Amino acid sequence: MRLGERFLKIIFDNAFINEIDEIYVTIFDKRDDEKRLITLFEEWGFVLHGKKRSLSGEELVYVRNFQRVYNQANPKITYPFFSSKANIFLVPIKPEYHTELLPDSILRTESKDDFVENEPHRNAISKVYISRSLEKGLNTGDVIIFYRTGGYYKSVITTIGIVENIIIDIKDEHDFISKCRKRSIFTDDELKKHWNYNKTMRPFIVNFLYVYSFPKRVNLKELIDFGIIRDIESAPRGFQKISPEQFTLIMKETKSDARIIVD
Repeated sequence: MRLGERFLKIIFDNAFINEIDEIYVTIFDKRDDEKRLITLFEEWGFVLHGKKRSLSGEELVYVRNFQRVYNQANPKITYPFFSSKANIFLVPIKPEYHTELLPDSILRTESKDDFVENEPHRNAISKVYISRSLEKGLNTGDVIIFYRTGGYYKSVITTIGIVENIIIDIKDEHDFISKCRKRSIFTDDELKKHWNYNKTMRPFIVNFLYVYSFPKRVNLKELIDFGIIRDIESAPRGFQKISPEQFTLIMKETKSDARIIVD
């Protein structure tokens, strides 16, 4: 189903670019794979509109409203739209993990040949971020901005995500791995290392939706110049909340399409 999410993202991206108000699909519901696909459509906001007859039999017609609406309690059904009135956080991600997790946000200095899309986590819209941040006050619908680390000139903000949920109460190593496995870039052995890295501060899980890649990248120097980050020592090490005004400035300086925001 991760590949299905990848196709959905392509559909949603094109609908957004072309200012489409409604998407529809027709599908049979005879085979198990067709039923699984219907479940996927419904999960992402498609609703049964009716039925149509074709030479091959009766098909179901599913429709997805793509007008600029936003459901904070269930952001999947109004993806990719979000609200600037939600809490907004910067969050760091290391270069070696960045494009593996966020392939559409690849940097010009990277080669697409190194990120062939044959891994489930690359295809998914729904992804996992693992954190030990002291800030844990994230809620469904909150906005996260990924900050690719790298230094004064090479650190850049690249991507917007929407929080689906946050999981803090994790029973043990097995529970942690099972909750991360399909959405994470890490192998089971790597997840074990993350879990056991610091036994006094276990990691928690942020499930998020991969929403939007900034057309223009803004680096750490510019973020400091714009007053979004105070100085190089204040660069985010965990989830770092920013103001709505700072977010508006980020949208402007990254030349982002404001239609993605629903106020």
